[in-house]
Amino acid sequence: MSDIKRATRARQLAPGPDRARLFEIASEQGGYFTAKQARASGFSWALLSHHVKSGHFVRVRRGLYRFREYPSSSREHVLATWLAVGKDIAVVSQESALDLLGLSDVIPNVVHLTVARSRRSLPSIPSVKIHTTVRPLRSDERVFRDGMVITSATRSILDAAEAGTAPEQIEMAIIQAIERGLATARQLRQDAVERGRRVATLIQEALGKVQQ
Repeated sequence: MSDIKRATRARQLAPGPDRARLFEIASEQGGYFTAKQARASGFSWALLSHHVKSGHFVRVRRGLYRFREYPSSSREHVLATWLAVGKDIAVVSQESALDLLGLSDVIPNVVHLTVARSRRSLPSIPSVKIHTTVRPLRSDERVFRDGMVITSATRSILDAAEAGTAPEQIEMAIIQAIERGLATARQLRQDAVERGRRVATLIQEALGKVQQ
């Protein structure tokens, strides 16, 4: 079989674009999808470009798109950033996670993401703070919120405390987390030991106020 015939045969066998599949993927990600996910759903680069020009898709940044008709949300910039960095390598963390969990009154001025130390060479992105860690997240330290994987209340509190978030915000987050059943005093004390004396003392003092 000639090369021309093989190419023609390959095009005939190639799956067509599956919009329903892509929309299903995007629905779990706030309406966003990556170019890789689009290609897996049968959308070529040319077809992606066509849908952007026709107004069906919105190109958010390189490699990241959004269904135009999907409802927007107040935290969609966090989700878009998380997807852009890589949903398989990053988790939303620190103050951004506290905000998504509704703990404390902290208002992040950047999007906080945590990746493994081996990923520290990721390119910088404006308004994004990449934290690296040598402490792999346990399964109980990951939760799902608004289409994103974020750190649990306990991990978020300890990470934020270690990163220098204001003590009064950490105290508020602890009180709210315990009252809402998102964290326990025992787990906070246990995990704080690994974070050094300053963090352990801060956590202990806050817990003392919870128990009064």
